[in-house]
Amino acid sequence: MEPIGSRVSSGSPYEPQVGFSRGARIGSIVAIAGTAPIGPDGKTVGIGDAAVQTRRCLEIIDAALHELGSDLRHVIRTRMLLTDISDWDAVARVHGEFFSDIRPASTMVQVVGFIDPEWLVEIEADAVIPEPEAV
Repeated sequence: MEPIGSRVSSGSPYEPQVGFSRGARIGSIVAIAGTAPIGPDGKTVGIGDAAVQTRRCLEIIDAALHELGSDLRHVIRTRMLLTDISDWDAVARVHGEFFSDIRPASTMVQVVGFIDPEWLVEIEADAVIPEPEAV
């Protein structure tokens, strides 16, 4: 059975192994999966630095949105998952750099851990592409 809608990959080694896409779009709805701070080489970016890892996650999300015909201004919700909630301020500052004017609904929670123990943060995003206005 063929999947419905559009899908994109970021090249994460976990996507084929787990069986998920970085992002998926059906109609005007775009969902971006939990995005970890993985560099183009497949290795963790910014080991020990939550701000650097947050920036990398959001760069990957931004690229996936663009591949699906969307962008950051269409994001209506983000979810920030942290292994140490004391990193919240560093994560929030970088999130604010990307979203200060957009201000999506957001959630930040602490989790026990991720697949890779070097990851301090993962971020998810949901977007809705507005319908073109009738002229």
